[in-house]
Amino acid sequence: MAELLSVFSYPDYVFVSDVDIAKSASVTSRYSDASLRGIILDIYFLGQTDFLVCTFSSQVCRVAYEVMNTIHSDASSWFRSLDDIYYFGGQHAHNQRAIYEHKAQSREEISMRPGDVIGIAGNHWDGYSLGLNRVTNKRGLYPSFKVEEIIDIVKLPSYDENS
Repeated sequence: MAELLSVFSYPDYVFVSDVDIAKSASVTSRYSDASLRGIILDIYFLGQTDFLVCTFSSQVCRVAYEVMNTIHSDASSWFRSLDDIYYFGGQHAHNQRAIYEHKAQSREEISMRPGDVIGIAGNHWDGYSLGLNRVTNKRGLYPSFKVEEIIDIVKLPSYDENS
């Protein structure tokens, strides 16, 4: 952490770290009691932050986001994932809409036209995502910046608070 702070200046931020807890995440000690305590502390403190920046490919990050939702009724504007989308096991399909045309450059890629619905299967963290073009029924990689999220808004029941 000292190395990071010596390279960059962040006067408006407070960095909290514990080198011993970070070391407990190494492969040789990952399954120890100390490591478990470290993960629990990480989740707790990450969930208390003003803004969470992490990787949703990490289970720890996704649980910290859930903890944030106990503080903010909707923490969706209080985080940014550096790699993946939010997901949980058994969820409904996650779809995106192509906003730019893309012609496949290799056999691993899929082509798409604006308006095509792409079912995302995962982010490859290199600027490409894996998905299924629901129009052409072809599966492959596509540039992540050429799509936008399709957000399904559902009406939830409301209840009288005075009842």
